[in-house]
Order: sequence, then structure tokens, then C-alpha cells
Amino acid sequence: MAVVETNSIIQGTWEERLDSIVATMREMSLQTDPQAMVRDYGRRMRHMFQSARRISLSRRGLKRPQCRITRYSLWSDDVNPWTQQERLPVLERGLLGDLIYGDDPMIIDDLQVDPDDPAAEYLADQRSLLAVPLYDQGVALNMVVLTREEPHAFSRDTFPELVWISNLFGMATHNLVLADEVKSAYELVDNELQVVADIQHSLLPTQLPDIPGMKLAAHYETSRRAGGDYYDFFPLPDGRWGILLADVSGHGTPAAVMMAVTHSIAHAYDGPPTPPGRMLEFVNDRLSTEYTRENGHFVTAFYGVYNPATRELTYANAGHPPPRLRRCGEGTVHLIDGARQFPLGVEAGVDYTDQTHLLHPGDRILFFTDGITEAQNPLGELFGESRLDDVLARCRNEPQEVIDDLLNSLRNFTSDLPPQDDRTFLAANIF
Repeated sequence: MAVVETNSIIQGTWEERLDSIVATMREMSLQTDPQAMVRDYGRRMRHMFQSARRISLSRRGLKRPQCRITRYSLWSDDVNPWTQQERLPVLERGLLGDLIYGDDPMIIDDLQVDPDDPAAEYLADQRSLLAVPLYDQGVALNMVVLTREEPHAFSRDTFPELVWISNLFGMATHNLVLADEVKSAYELVDNELQVVADIQHSLLPTQLPDIPGMKLAAHYETSRRAGGDYYDFFPLPDGRWGILLADVSGHGTPAAVMMAVTHSIAHAYDGPPTPPGRMLEFVNDRLSTEYTRENGHFVTAFYGVYNPATRELTYANAGHPPPRLRRCGEGTVHLIDGARQFPLGVEAGVDYTDQTHLLHPGDRILFFTDGITEAQNPLGELFGESRLDDVLARCRNEPQEVIDDLLNSLRNFTSDLPPQDDRTFLAANIF
């Protein structure tokens, strides 16, 4: 590009200037690394705006009159000011500090620098100086200083546009830095959430128990990395088994923490966790007095004790959706819903009563959390209980087939949208 006298910062005809600007903006829009962005922008600006030296300053994290030199055109090393700050010199006083703390654009036509000035080595033999403040929250936290060897070298005609363009670029660079910091912070949080999720999954049964006369299958799905659903099994005397399904209010990490607390309390029960009502009373009192009083969390839970010898399910319910029982021999659906009380963690001292339900060979039972029935399709309609009954009506021979059917129904109904709540269900076939 030929060098011509012009009132524009970028030299050449208007077509040439437009081509240069478009090429610069295209290149800047592709950048993801702020260091590379500044380097490439500086390279282009050297062709557009002539100067002998270029000095970049920062006062971030410093006190007046300190300033840090973040870039200097005569340095041989390409120091990254965001990751290698310890390599950058800090000036304790002098002209450059006065300029950046002055907060204003400045042109010095006849530059005279005191030999004792800390900036003397950077400004040696320079007679013209142009300072462009880069504002952040109304303050010049950064500044670009250009110099030339002859006096009166910088035109004031193009100075306003240079300040404008430089600040737009400065804001773009700062946004890229912030985006990079947000990405790093997100990755850190995501890694921590994965640890929480791994811990939570470690609290769930590693395998389903072998209960005589009952076949089981389970599905556990969180709406986020970690969630508040919880299921568990407890071996009891005389071949009986405790079956617990719980759902902590809320989502994500707070619910996962409360789920871990609930798990810990349930396993701290003194002796076999039976009868069901007493077990829930124990968990409720501990939650209410020690954990949920201030944070507003609560836990719904269904706890049943199954006796294979009699096919009796004795249970208590703390505000949880009642399991649905399909009598395949009769073609009917029943709710196991004779003992519903307050959720756990709402109020201490609640009495949880027990009820007993006699099961028969061929019965299909579905224990579930409300993330199933409250799943929504794109129109905002709920999956509801009737669709659960439709799945149970098929009376599959294997409980895993019930699970697979229910998952397919959910995916078709929700158009495979990500779950908004945790989803847990246990399918049990009685034989």
C-alpha cells in the first residue's frame, strides 16, 4: 500500500482502506486466544499507523504511581501478560505512570525525558509521543503509547478516531480474556461437579439384590451432573428386604449433598431398618433438627419391607408418589397408597404409620420419582400417570423390558428433550 498524506488513520484510497479494515475485522473475529489477537492486531496496525516504538501499559492490580509494561516493540520475547505477569517490569514512578493515571489521551510534540526516569530506556531518542488510554469502567486501566524519533510527528486530525478504534479493540480483547476465564472457571466447576456426581453414584447400589420371588430392574438419570434422587436396598432378618426410594427437593449439587446426607442417616439407623414407619421417623427427625431447618430442603420417600415368604409389602410413605401396581391377571391398576404423611425434613416428631399390601404372582410394580410423571413435552404437557399405566398394561415378563418401554415412551413424549428433573424408577415383577 502506497504511503500518502491523508486525514484517515489508514492510508490509501477508500477502497484500499475498506479492504484493510474488513481483513482486520475478519481476522480478529476468528481469534480465540487474546495473546494471538493482540499480536496480529499490532502487526496490522503497524502497517496502518506508523510509529518507531510501541509500548503497552497496565495499572490493573497496582497502586499509583505504579504501572506495568505489558508489551514493548523492541522486546525479542513475546511475553504473555495474562500468564507470564511475573516477567513484566513494574515502574514505580515517572512519565508513563503519569500518563496512564492521567486517564486522558495525550500527544507530546517535543518529548524530553529525564535520564533518571524509569521509562528513559524505553523512550530513548524518541521526540514525539502519542498516548491512547483504554478505558474499563470509566478508568484507563490500560494504555497504548506510540513514539517517533522526530518531533511533531503525530497528526491531531486522526487522533480521535485512533482513540475510538483502539478502545473498541481493547474491549474486544478484554471480552476475549473474560471469555477464556469463564471457560476455565466452567471447566473447573464442571470437573468438581463430576467428582460430586461420581461420589453420588457411589452411594447407589452397585448391583440389584437377589430377592426370592421378585425380579428387579432400575434406571437412574439426573437432570444435571448430580441430582437428588436416591434408591437403596436393605437386607433384613428372616429373608426380608427393605426397598427405599427418595427424592430431595431441588436439583443439582445442593440436592446431591442432601441426598448424601439422607443416605448417611438411613445407614446410621441402630439395628435393622424396620418397621418402615419407624425408619422414616428416624430419618425425618435427624433431617428436621440438624439439616433442613434453615435451607428449606425436604425429602419425599417411600420405604417398603418385602417379605418373600408371604409376598407382603409393608410400607410407609413420606409424601412420595405412590407406586403403581398392575395386576396382570385381573387387568387392573392399584395404587400402593395407604400411608401417606408429610415429606421428611419438614417437621420433627411426625408419626409415620405402616400399611401392608398383599402381592400376587404376575403383579408388576413401578416405584418412581416425580421426574417421570412431571416430564414435559415441547407443548408443556405432562407425561402423567396414565402413560405409566399404559406401559405397565403390557405386562412384560422381564422388569428390564418395563424400564425400556418406559424410557421409549418418555423419549417419544418429550421429543428427546433433556430431563428437567431427576428420573428414577424401579420395576419389580412378582412371581
